[in-house]
Amino acid sequence: MICIGDNIISSLGFDTAENYRAVQSGRSGLCLYDTYPGIPEPFFASCIDRTRLDDCFSATGGHPANYTPLERASILSVGYAAEQARIDLSAPDVLFIFSSTKGNVHLLDEAGYADPRLYLWHTAARIAGYFHNVNEPVVVSNACISGACAQIAALRELAGKYTYAVVVGADMLSRFIISGFQSLKALSPARCRPFDSRRDGLNLGEAASTIIYRKSDGEDAPSTVSLVRGAIRNDANHISGPSRTGEGCFLAIQASLNNLSPSNLAFVCAHGTATVYNDRMEAIALTRAGLNDVPVNSLKGYFGHTLGAAGVLESVITIHALLDGVVLPTCGFEQNDPDCPLHITERMLGTEKSYGLKMLSGFGGCNATLLFKKNKKTDDTFVR
Repeated sequence: MICIGDNIISSLGFDTAENYRAVQSGRSGLCLYDTYPGIPEPFFASCIDRTRLDDCFSATGGHPANYTPLERASILSVGYAAEQARIDLSAPDVLFIFSSTKGNVHLLDEAGYADPRLYLWHTAARIAGYFHNVNEPVVVSNACISGACAQIAALRELAGKYTYAVVVGADMLSRFIISGFQSLKALSPARCRPFDSRRDGLNLGEAASTIIYRKSDGEDAPSTVSLVRGAIRNDANHISGPSRTGEGCFLAIQASLNNLSPSNLAFVCAHGTATVYNDRMEAIALTRAGLNDVPVNSLKGYFGHTLGAAGVLESVITIHALLDGVVLPTCGFEQNDPDCPLHITERMLGTEKSYGLKMLSGFGGCNATLLFKKNKKTDDTFVR
């Protein structure tokens, strides 16, 4: 299936181009929050500008008071992506797939479980309903691999009756989420350092991101990117700790590559949360798969960990890097770690290769990978 439209709404911008330029220039959206309702400790995070969000939502004719911040960001993201894709979102051959880990969980503090907006099916219906889509939306929530799982679900659905899949991933920060990661001692007191020898934890982030896929007709247009395959593997190692052998991650890599030679990979966009154990686990899995010489980057130093949006957002950046023929740098990485003997990118590199691998991992020992391919023009000089 082919990507025909995309969008990112984050601390770095409200469209893909704005976000992509920020990453190219090495600009991070992470900053220190000294105060936050119900949170006693300062923390670094990447948060969406609420004023800009409301202004942009109002400019499209929406009424901010009728929707939660997560719903507003998701609706805006879908609308912007659809403008690029030029499709009718209300058509019966369009399926919405919503990815999130916590949705509107902040409403627990206000109304408890009585508020139906807490439930992901309700949020998905609100987003799809805004565009008058006639199909029941699909909800995917599987920890931090949710955005990848949603794209794999799109692959399956487009093999059937649907022509288009609108995959939107979103998560916003709340006391519930921040305090949970603080209780695990998983947050860094500074900007995160993926794969760096001094890494000491992750930073959280907010985002809504959308990819609109079209069913492949077998003759994919040049200068587009296709999602070729995806894989999900659960090693069930621990409720929050990754496998020390990288088993599930390794198996997911194997399944997505499906005998594709590592020499064909332009880069691997790793999960790269900057926790000690996640980055080490990914390094082990990549080494086991023979990819330790392939350029590897992480985007967490730009956006933070955006939870259910991460798989969609980071796939959008991966798609545009493939289109541009570049390998993006890893923000925050400076010192090599012997436990992570990988080719971590410190600066932007050029590449002529066509494939990119996206990796994600999450609580419960879940792992997912996505293989993307840049479609090129057929060589007109070829002779039978």
